[in-house]
Amino acid sequence: MKIDYQETTSDLLKRIDIHNKFGGRDIDTWMLDIIKLKKGDVILDVGCGAGKQCFSYYRHLDGQAKITGGDVSEELLNQARLENKKIKDAITFIPLNFNQPFNLPDNTFDFESCCFAIYYAEDIPFTIREMHRVLKPGGRLFSSGPMPSNKQLFYDVIREATGKTIPPMPGSSRYSSQILDSMRNTFSQVDVHIFENPLTFDTAEPFIEYTRASLSEDRKLWTSFFKDKSEFEDIMLKIQAVAETRIKAEGKLVMTKVVGGFLATK
Repeated sequence: MKIDYQETTSDLLKRIDIHNKFGGRDIDTWMLDIIKLKKGDVILDVGCGAGKQCFSYYRHLDGQAKITGGDVSEELLNQARLENKKIKDAITFIPLNFNQPFNLPDNTFDFESCCFAIYYAEDIPFTIREMHRVLKPGGRLFSSGPMPSNKQLFYDVIREATGKTIPPMPGSSRYSSQILDSMRNTFSQVDVHIFENPLTFDTAEPFIEYTRASLSEDRKLWTSFFKDKSEFEDIMLKIQAVAETRIKAEGKLVMTKVVGGFLATK
C-alpha cells in the first residue's frame, strides 16, 4: 500500500516538544530500559528523522557505539547533521528509503530500531525482511508505534468539532496487526511492550498547537477535512472552541499516548 505522506521538520519537532513538556513519562527512558544496549554495539536507526533516537543512544552509551541513522527526508537528515556537529560527527547519517533495498551489507548490526515510522512502509513484509537481513544472527529489532487506543481524546475533540469521520491512520490501523504479524513471521521471537503517557493540558493552547501540527496543510492524511488554508483555519477554530469548553467543564484535557514497543530477535 503506497502512502503519500511525509512528515515535515517543523511538524515533527513541534509534536516532540509538546510530548516532552506535557507528558508524564519519558518514552526514551522506557525504551532504553527494554532494549538494554551494550557499549560497542553496532546500531542502525531506520527512519531516524532528525536523529532523536541516535543521539539518545549516543548519550546512553557515552559515545561507545557505532551508530548509523538513515532517513528518506533530506530536510530531516540535514537537521540531524547540524546537531551531529556538536559531537564532532560521531554518528553517521545516510539516505535510506525503507521501501527500497537497503544499501547495507547482510549481518552487520547488533541492534536496529524503527520508531514511529515503519507503518508508512508500502510493503511491510519487504521492509521487515530488509531489517532482518542487515542484522547479525541474534541481533535485535525494536519498533514503536501507536496502538488502536492511542490519543483517543484528540480524535474525540476533532469528531465533536467537525462532525466528520476520522480517516484511517496508518499507525493505529496497521501497527498492532499487519506489522506485528509480519515481525512474528520473520523473526524467531517477538516480545510486546506497552507504554502509556498522559499529556495533561491545563489550557487549550498547547493542545491546539499539537492539533495544528497534526492537521497542517502538508499532512496529506487529513486532506478529506479541508481543501484550502481558509477551510483549515475554520476547522481549527471549531476544534479550539470544543477544547476550551471541555477545559472549562473539566479543568484540563488529558490525552493519553498508547504506544506499542515490539522487540524482535533474529
